[in-house]
Amino acid sequence: MLDPETWTDADFPGLETPVLAVVVDTEEEFDWSRPLARENTGVGSIRHQARAHEIFGQYGIRPTYVVDYAVAIQPDGYGPLGELVADGLCDIGAHLHPWVNPPFEEEVCNRNSYPGNLAETLEKEKLRRLTAEIEDRFGIRPRVYRAGRYGVGPATSGILAGLGYEVDSSVVPFTDFRRGEGPDFTACGCKPYWFGRRERRLLEIPVTVGFAGFLGAGGRNLYTMAAGPLGLKLRLPGLLARSGMVERIRLTPEGADHEERCRLVKALLRTGHRVFTFNYHSPSLGIGHTPYVRSRADLDAFLDGLSRFFDFFLDEIGGRTATLAEMRAMAGPDAP
Repeated sequence: MLDPETWTDADFPGLETPVLAVVVDTEEEFDWSRPLARENTGVGSIRHQARAHEIFGQYGIRPTYVVDYAVAIQPDGYGPLGELVADGLCDIGAHLHPWVNPPFEEEVCNRNSYPGNLAETLEKEKLRRLTAEIEDRFGIRPRVYRAGRYGVGPATSGILAGLGYEVDSSVVPFTDFRRGEGPDFTACGCKPYWFGRRERRLLEIPVTVGFAGFLGAGGRNLYTMAAGPLGLKLRLPGLLARSGMVERIRLTPEGADHEERCRLVKALLRTGHRVFTFNYHSPSLGIGHTPYVRSRADLDAFLDGLSRFFDFFLDEIGGRTATLAEMRAMAGPDAP
């Protein structure tokens, strides 16, 4: 999925209206600033997803919850989500956090937190167990996958195909995680594409990341240079954004404000882009679990940001919503 020579663009024939999928990385709570630990498996924030569903219901949104092992095996995790599934209010996919997902054969360390860095047999067995657990708990065979920490690797696409997955949403366009021992997505754009073996093609629907500013898409190379080690030390990306020349924005309520999200969508629409994903982490619906929601005021602002963005996407620009699985059904042929 990281080699452009193996890709076929997904054309989405007849799609003229922008379409949005809401994707929630549904996982245990842990301190993002501290080393990972197998014992950090609390999932109390899952019950707080109801806060967002009060908003989703107003807009007819069915989010896709990509669920990890800690959520899938604990009643506090699968219970609230099971109620949403039973009511037809969401879809369920898989999200692999290796450090809390058996078998526990690897050392817990930063490198091994990216599933694609594991030995192929271990990555496959972890995802097989997660897939079976989700199917047992929810009565749904997951067809959508997002790697924990976006950590795909050379064996991931074959593993996904072998387990019957149809959609991946692990790619973070224009982003290089190699300094943190993760994958390099700098060759990947945000346009969906087919990948994998011809007899079992998968659809990649990337995280929506792009560039805004008066340089438009042409500012990508300038931003890439500015985001190098020296540029980061000199804070050049921030200077470029404040100047209005170019800014890299991710479509999320975590770390991007409403105006930034709207600028990104408008910039991508001008290039003909029509398929968007809006992403966040389930612990952000609690208080104190992520850097983005540390107080009740933060939570209120987070929820208000959801409503404001959905108003913008559905009303102002005339978009609509779909699950990732529904987007796959909209896509064009999976082979030339």
